[in-house]
Amino acid sequence: MALSDADLTALAGRLITVPGVIGVVLGGSRARRTHTPDSDTDLGLYYRAPLDTVRLGELAVEAGGPGSRVTEPGGWGPWVDGGGWLNVSDNAVDWIYRDVARVQRCWSDAEKGVYAFHVQAGHPLGVPDFSYPGELAVGRILADPTGELATLQRRVRIFPRPLADALVAGLWEADFLIGLARKAVTRGDSAYIAGCLFRLAGVCAHALHGAARQWLINEKGAVAAAGALPGAPDGFRSRVDAAFAAVNNDPMHLTLAIDIAADLVLETTDACAMMLR
Repeated sequence: MALSDADLTALAGRLITVPGVIGVVLGGSRARRTHTPDSDTDLGLYYRAPLDTVRLGELAVEAGGPGSRVTEPGGWGPWVDGGGWLNVSDNAVDWIYRDVARVQRCWSDAEKGVYAFHVQAGHPLGVPDFSYPGELAVGRILADPTGELATLQRRVRIFPRPLADALVAGLWEADFLIGLARKAVTRGDSAYIAGCLFRLAGVCAHALHGAARQWLINEKGAVAAAGALPGAPDGFRSRVDAAFAAVNNDPMHLTLAIDIAADLVLETTDACAMMLR
């Protein structure tokens, strides 16, 4: 049986008894109410160091059984941070650490239009640092005894115009990638061209979300989400699919793929300009 909202709230109430945990936020599809019976439940454990991972590990065993484990902060890499993959009453529940001090720093940068994509295993485009405040903006707070997260959430739900402008300005990279990809056609370097197209699609998706003043916090589903935005280029998702479908070792097909992408970059640039007016 799926975990109810009451079940999750009760679990969050236990989690905030762990020294270092200041609040718990429901994220992912469950927070957006778009989840399916197969969806994992993502719980963001917002903490302030030091985090008592010994006590947290004990609670993981209590909630998920004797095989449950949690990592130290940083155990899953510099930007995913750490946490635990649990099975709670036959439901996949992910505990994901979020350092509140880092969330606040990333928000401060986002307000100034400063951002970067950071190398992280499992994230081929890279983790955008603004995803930290974005996660809180789109999440649902389950436990927040001091009210600190609610206060921060009210701020981050207003997408900063400087970040929107910076993401749209970042389309220069998409145009640059077109030129790089074209140079690889005569070599038949389909892998390199596919890599250029992937990053190009991600840059465009983030620019469109920035122009629409909406948070994009995950590569998965980014192209579909961008295509669904009001004002996005017509057929954005299907045209990205068509570009990738044309990638093989035939120079004519590779050129077609790049031409499709080049048109999308131009149209994305125009669309973003209209959305920001």
